[in-house]
Amino acid sequence: MQSDEGATSMELEKVLSESNRVSFASKPNFAPLKAHEISDGQVQFRKVSIPPHRYTPSRKAWMEIYTPIYEQMKIDIRMNLKARKIKDVKTLRGEHLSRAIGRLSSKGGKTKFAIKNSTKTRIVIADTKIHILGSFANVKIARDSLCSLIMGSPAGKVYLKLRAVSVRLAERF
Repeated sequence: MQSDEGATSMELEKVLSESNRVSFASKPNFAPLKAHEISDGQVQFRKVSIPPHRYTPSRKAWMEIYTPIYEQMKIDIRMNLKARKIKDVKTLRGEHLSRAIGRLSSKGGKTKFAIKNSTKTRIVIADTKIHILGSFANVKIARDSLCSLIMGSPAGKVYLKLRAVSVRLAERF
């Protein structure tokens, strides 16, 4: 008895839905939106962190990754390696590693502060990691001077190079 009622109610719904059908106009065809129209004119950023053991392979294959994303999808991407390890510059162990860290910070932080002040960057040396914050050009100069210290250049030579580079930076602005 219940099955008969269910069948009749289904038939009623089917009949009602067929009688209530409304014909709609065809779908409009809009032109695709441009990138700035999608995001209301605001620039959007996304940060994707890469594990340290994948830095070198991603650096080597960067152009194969970057080219299709930029050319086909029109998305600007960049690879930022903000935190550097002393191992990235030169493989040092034991006493040699502690000596290199000592060369970077020097007595009373003199070398580190000289690099920070001349390049207008912020440098944090935490254990074996070096964090550099600042504008792109300034970070590059600070990184080069820190790398030369790790590689064994005397601090006086690094100071002279920093002085010359900071004069060039001042002329540019």
